[in-house]
Amino acid sequence: MKRKAVVFIAASIDGFIATTDGDLSFLSAVEKEGEDYGYAAFISAVDTVVLGKKTYDKVIAMGYPFPHADKEAYIITRTSKEAVGSAQFYTGDVVELVKQLKQQEGRTIFVDGGAYVVNRLLQAGLIDELYVSIIPVLLGSGIALFEQHYAMQKMKLLQAKSFDTGLVQLHYKVQQ
Repeated sequence: MKRKAVVFIAASIDGFIATTDGDLSFLSAVEKEGEDYGYAAFISAVDTVVLGKKTYDKVIAMGYPFPHADKEAYIITRTSKEAVGSAQFYTGDVVELVKQLKQQEGRTIFVDGGAYVVNRLLQAGLIDELYVSIIPVLLGSGIALFEQHYAMQKMKLLQAKSFDTGLVQLHYKVQQ
């Protein structure tokens, strides 16, 4: 079976994954005790995580331990750094990395952001599926999930779920 690269991410209604200064507090609008919006089921199928250094730094700055310490993790960065546990700081081309990972035996590759990593992999045709959780808030500006000005990509809707918090989760397969 071909290994998949999957994005699982949240965005505001107007398409931003964070404010201009990287703040994620808008995500708390949908926090609900006992509700993880399918994340636990998704992450149980993952053995490899790819994410940008800014995303990694944001998680660490929030005071949490790295949530993917039990998985093979690649932090995409321009600066060489020693590995921290299972987290490797990768200074090469993220496109080449994911091409290599998809050729190896394994389970799902979780593309955990940020926007730069997601967009590079989408443009290269390496993302197989996207879960986009729409948070019921308009930010007005910020870090856009999708860049403008690149070739159209068709998606097939696999599932749309709405939750009582107002969050709507869209699950798409990228049409290659």
